[in-house]
Amino acid sequence: MPRFAANLNFLFTELPLLERFDAAAKAGFTAVEFTNLYAASAEEVAARLKANGLTLALFNMPAGNEAAGERGLAALTGREQDFWAAFEKARRYAEATGGRRIHVLAGLLHHGAQRATYVANLRRAAQAAATEGIEVQIEPINRRDIPGYFLTKTHEARAIIHEVGAPNLWLQFDLYHRQIEEGDVATAIAEFAPLAGHYQIASPPDRGEPDDGELNFPYLFRRIDATGFAGWVGCEYRPRKGTIAGLMWVDACGVTLGDASPASPRLSPGSIEPHTLAFVDGWKPGTAASPVQASRGDHKNGRRP
Repeated sequence: MPRFAANLNFLFTELPLLERFDAAAKAGFTAVEFTNLYAASAEEVAARLKANGLTLALFNMPAGNEAAGERGLAALTGREQDFWAAFEKARRYAEATGGRRIHVLAGLLHHGAQRATYVANLRRAAQAAATEGIEVQIEPINRRDIPGYFLTKTHEARAIIHEVGAPNLWLQFDLYHRQIEEGDVATAIAEFAPLAGHYQIASPPDRGEPDDGELNFPYLFRRIDATGFAGWVGCEYRPRKGTIAGLMWVDACGVTLGDASPASPRLSPGSIEPHTLAFVDGWKPGTAASPVQASRGDHKNGRRP
């Protein structure tokens, strides 16, 4: 069964941010993720991870001016310098914490998001990240939760990944967003498995625990397993009656929170030395990228052998 990471901006929010690490570990999680970890210093985050034996499975790069409604910078024409400063900040956190997956948010159409800018910024970010063994993730987000978000469809994310052409650019596949925006979740898990670097879960329509609502999560977890995925599944849901009380979904779905078996290394650029990257069509960091092969080879990327 999948391994689960607690999103500490959604779970244990009854506690101050730095106390949530300990609470997650005590609840049985062995990994955490963040939509926003920048309220704490990189050193504080690293210390809490180490003290609790936790892995930082994924975190978002800064979203821009959230008070002004910004939801990412990567696709915003004219904001390239702001994007790069934000990405460099995320890289510093990755270096300090050992986090190997950075979610790069696209931004909003009504803030000037454009595809050419998105592709160019993602290519630059992926090339820089590859030299440090970091994976870049992009996530389709439904228009109900974030009206005007640039990237909303899974097939659009696939097209972007292929156009950028970097082997360390992956799909962050949120089943909640997919169900609201497009449906057909079970089929999509198989279709997009070669590109999936990270999953996230919540139950539509209320974004609650994955034990009630529109989706059959025990079945979907089996579908993810069938693809050979060996990464993390982020618990990015809003507890209906408190975090601990809501963890009854674990037994209901027949899963465990931690890593049930020793993990083999991911067969992806994010976990191997830069000079051993299996470059696609001759791509390498610091050069123009060529399109990623549609099948991502033999589907071993991101999987245990």
